[in-house]
Amino acid sequence: MKVAVVGATGLVGGEILKVLAERDFPVTELLLVASERSVGKQMEFKGKQIKVIGMQDAIAAAPQIAIFSAGGSTSTEWAPKFAEAGIVVVDNSSAWRMDPTKKLVVPEINAKELTKEDKIIANPNCSTIQMVVALNKLHEELKAKRIVVSTYQSVTGTGVKAVDQLMNERAGKEGAKAYPYTIDLNVLPHIDVFQDNGYTKEEMKMILETKKIMSDDSIRVTATAVRIPVMGGHSESVNVEFEKDFTLDEVYHILRETEGVKVVDDVKNLQYPMPKDAHGKDEVLVGRVRLDETQPRTLNMWIVADNLRKGAATNAVQIAEYLVKHELV
Repeated sequence: MKVAVVGATGLVGGEILKVLAERDFPVTELLLVASERSVGKQMEFKGKQIKVIGMQDAIAAAPQIAIFSAGGSTSTEWAPKFAEAGIVVVDNSSAWRMDPTKKLVVPEINAKELTKEDKIIANPNCSTIQMVVALNKLHEELKAKRIVVSTYQSVTGTGVKAVDQLMNERAGKEGAKAYPYTIDLNVLPHIDVFQDNGYTKEEMKMILETKKIMSDDSIRVTATAVRIPVMGGHSESVNVEFEKDFTLDEVYHILRETEGVKVVDDVKNLQYPMPKDAHGKDEVLVGRVRLDETQPRTLNMWIVADNLRKGAATNAVQIAEYLVKHELV
């Protein structure tokens, strides 16, 4: 199995390499692909040094799978060229997510929709992934009517430049800025660009992607996405109204039976999900589960996951694993 990682030198690209190694993905040859300025650079994978190559060389090498994490414009330009060469692309950017001809996949939920005809497969937004992993089985059992989500997102979601900005500010040093304002000791209610309706693109991603992944346009979703000065993972406060009645015991049972979810909820002993506990893990942590006492059939919950792992790299590798297991490549 020949695999290309496009955008290998970035934060998510590095995490993809780590996840491929950890999960012992059956790579016989690994191609590390990046922009021209990184071509020739050496990177390590499983103790071996591998030289970074460019896009054309990667296509010519004919890998079966290419995992892209190089941004929307790169994916828009290059993913179709890889696909035309018969290479299956798993793309981490937002470029293809809402394309009606492309599948938007979280393996625990809808990998079964994939076929050999799918040559470009979209990886959802990190915040969407952790929320739908936690909610999908509840939706199947209780039918979600409305979701209100507020996110508390790590600077790692922006990239290396944002991490450097936070650490420079914390150290009192000058440096390049990823955000228009100071992020240390601050909170920015602004992720991605603002749209005409007053929502940011990040918020609209969560609204639209949730409906597509859960295959239900009737779910009403509203979101507020916020950047906070932490590393390790994204957190979400989620309020969800269901059609069917339920007890908290039923909710806990469903969550404990949900693939990819770990319940961390013991408030008497101050046990609840936090980004530092999610860091480096693939599970979606769920806690602070409680009834919304202002209206019936409504639940509050706190959802935390490592945005570079399940929110990006792990989800992409799990898609690739499914393709291999079911002989779709």
